[in-house]
Amino acid sequence: MKAVIAKEPGGAEQLTYAEQNEPTVAPGEMLIEVHATAMNRTDILNREGKIGYAENPIIGVEVAGVVINPNGHDQFTVGERVMGLVNGGAYAEKVAMPVDRAMSIPAELSFEQAAAIPEVFLTAYQTLYWIGKLQKGETVLIHAGGSGVGTAAIQLAKTLSDARVIVTAGSEEKLAVCKELGADVAINYKTQSFEEEVLQATDQKGADVILDFVGANYWQKNYRSIAIDGRWVLIGVLGGSKVESISLMELMAKRIQLTGTLLTPRSDQYKAELSDDFLKKTSDYFENKSIKPIVDQVFPIEEVADAHRHMEANKNIGKIILKVR
Repeated sequence: MKAVIAKEPGGAEQLTYAEQNEPTVAPGEMLIEVHATAMNRTDILNREGKIGYAENPIIGVEVAGVVINPNGHDQFTVGERVMGLVNGGAYAEKVAMPVDRAMSIPAELSFEQAAAIPEVFLTAYQTLYWIGKLQKGETVLIHAGGSGVGTAAIQLAKTLSDARVIVTAGSEEKLAVCKELGADVAINYKTQSFEEEVLQATDQKGADVILDFVGANYWQKNYRSIAIDGRWVLIGVLGGSKVESISLMELMAKRIQLTGTLLTPRSDQYKAELSDDFLKKTSDYFENKSIKPIVDQVFPIEEVADAHRHMEANKNIGKIILKVR
């Protein structure tokens, strides 16, 4: 089969789509014929040699495709359309998928749309509900609102919790999409002071939950933006990972719960339980299209280097998809 690896750690030019060994299917897994996969920033880090997922040299962690070998698991049949997270190996014609992470693809969705769901929607669901404990009618501040996780989080917060959603993004085009998806307040962080806008929008109370992709550069602004007893979930460090000075008393004074999380390194059992809970809570909304995956652009997998450059340029709104077949 053909698959994408990095010839050596480095830039997008290191990516090659070439013949690789077919995946070994372990107990608890089934073999999937991949029709589409989706990009994540962890794929770039993996390409650069900064992190790795499992021990699989083939890049990618999410797929949509069809079952070609259930491997003895009778809950899925040959030819069934499924999507889900894998332990690397997603940028390929075939991949081994843990059975307990596989999710049936709603009939209305294409493979490209389905590939846009697993990583970002599971991350958004995990951070909003398993960690952030978002309640009905609360206010959530979502940074990087135009990203894959951002567009997923907006829809989940509005649909599942009728939350008041405040987003930040760096272009009017991205903010317009956020508003279309349900954001109540859209802030251009390049031209507006987002902490002032958040306080104004909440009568100086602040947001109950913050989904923070930025990290160090937003530390003080997020502190000002969060409400007493707020839950601050750190899921990215695009703006740096080291804060020069932190006042622990300030965190204590507001009774802030600060949590850092990454989904990819989580255990197989955690991902399986998260996938199951997510699907139970959201499948009807995908069926009636009140929640939808947001696809930015579809690249043929042969153009994977261009797809990586597109993400690195921060041009995407929603998910970047690689079409495999």
